[in-house]
Amino acid sequence: MNKSLSSQWSASLVKILKMLGVRHVAISPGYRNSSLVQAFTSDDQLSCYSFIDERTSAFFALGSAKATGVPAVIVSTSGTAVANFFPAIVEASLSSTPMIIITADRPRELIGIGENQTIDQHKIFGNFVRSFVDLGLPKKNLNNLKKIV
Repeated sequence: MNKSLSSQWSASLVKILKMLGVRHVAISPGYRNSSLVQAFTSDDQLSCYSFIDERTSAFFALGSAKATGVPAVIVSTSGTAVANFFPAIVEASLSSTPMIIITADRPRELIGIGENQTIDQHKIFGNFVRSFVDLGLPKKNLNNLKKIV
């Protein structure tokens, strides 16, 4: 089966996160993150939970990370959906609780064109995150993903 570049990229990211100890994933699914959702939910070693509300998803991940001491992952689509993670991220930051936030985004040329899903997500969480990485669009060389993460 020939996987799409986005699917390969997503599967590689999931593999890296598993090597880092991730076991719990809170997902708010959407079109933009469908390859990520497929990669996470296809892995039987991960416990994935689906939430239509991003705020609920983020607080679920926060609780999971607090309970286990292991980073939980929250995944969403782009734009204003991402902003709904903010309260839980502030709480995670102030309580030193490990979380990994993965959001879909639009290509740079489609950012800020007036639609709610095109807001600029770059460093949207300000100083409340320890690190911010923009992975960019999937690339053929999957080794680049390992270097970034």
